Amino acid sequence: MIEKNKIIVQRLLNEVINQRNLTTLDKIVKNNCVFHGSDGREVIGIEVVKQMISIFFDAFENFRVTIEEMIGEGDKVVVRFMEIGKHKGEFEGIAPTYKEVTWTEIAIFRVEKDMIVEAWTLEDRLSLMQQLGALPPTEDIGK
Repeated sequence: MIEKNKIIVQRLLNEVINQRNLTTLDKIVKNNCVFHGSDGREVIGIEVVKQMISIFFDAFENFRVTIEEMIGEGDKVVVRFMEIGKHKGEFEGIAPTYKEVTWTEIAIFRVEKDMIVEAWTLEDRLSLMQQLGALPPTEDIGK
């Protein structure tokens, strides 16, 4: 069961994100899924998840992820991955910078009956915003 759950999460990252195939979500994510963001926001429902992913597709050319580590236990799969893309569209009010940016995310997925039903994510938004010029580099903070 653990290996099967890991394959489902791999499909989310590889087929949905890297191959830009949002229709795969219908096969591996429950309609009433809940994604808990590190900013306290909850994304509820598969259609909202599709919209959330599309925001990254629109903002970052060649947006993709690289799985760094994956651990499964019981109904949970934890994955640490890198996100990469060239900032060519508006993102959270930030005009395109045309910079290639890279940031890390850790996510915990809960899988029931071969479907992702819940996820908790923690992404390095500080690093992303610094690379986009929305925040000063860490070494400049406090000067």
